[in-house]
Amino acid sequence: MRIVVTICFTVFTLNLLAQVESPDLRDLVRRSVQRDRLNANRAKDYTYVQRTETRDRDSGGRVVKIESRTFDVIMIGERRFQKLIAKNDKPLSEQESRKAREGLEKALRRYESKEGKPPKEDDDERDILQELPDAFLFTLVGPETVDGHAVWVVDAKPKPGYRGKAKRWELLTKFKGRLWIDQKELQWVRVEAETIAPVSFGWVLARLEPGAKLTFQQSRLNSELWLPSKATTELNARLGFKKLRNDTVVTWQDYRKYRADSRIVSAEEAPASSPPEQR
Repeated sequence: MRIVVTICFTVFTLNLLAQVESPDLRDLVRRSVQRDRLNANRAKDYTYVQRTETRDRDSGGRVVKIESRTFDVIMIGERRFQKLIAKNDKPLSEQESRKAREGLEKALRRYESKEGKPPKEDDDERDILQELPDAFLFTLVGPETVDGHAVWVVDAKPKPGYRGKAKRWELLTKFKGRLWIDQKELQWVRVEAETIAPVSFGWVLARLEPGAKLTFQQSRLNSELWLPSKATTELNARLGFKKLRNDTVVTWQDYRKYRADSRIVSAEEAPASSPPEQR
């Protein structure tokens, strides 16, 4: 999801500064990726509640099953840990609560004994983000206002013939997107993305079909930083010979700062390039 978000952010910077030489644009994009990483690092100082609701649909589009899970999410070292606290908006049974506690205790012991390292997936994501400026064609749609924020609306589509070096670079060729970027702080307010080609997952016979849609929204927290508030997906997928259709809504709330020694850098303090005057 963050990859799609940053893709669209890159769209904005490249279009707005179209008259700057390419090396300067690449430098600006590099700074924007660093800015995104800084925001992600800030979020590690917070715990929060995450609720995930999944709706399965039949071939006719009718909802046949609804399930939800609610988690307390904390950082253990550099890894997020989800502790289940409710199922279908109801308290857990005694057995389920005990299992959730045991899972947390096990994760803490593992961290204390091994000094847990960041997931390898994080390294792969950072590698892919470095390739964004070369992977897409960009269009600045125009200004809008979203939730009281003046934003730039930006479209991105894959560049024909692009080939990258990062692991799974081909993912960049399978999405198109649109992002609403806050004009003052250069943070994303809303993202929409859609698959335009099948996306396969490893050796498992699982595939995401074209037309799968994703939206992602962020909100400014306590005038300090931007954090996710809501994400939705509309999936058409295939697992082996079975076709799956479902919608998922994820909400994040009750952010609580827990690292007393952490310092939040305001958007005004964070390094950013200002666009040159238009000619």
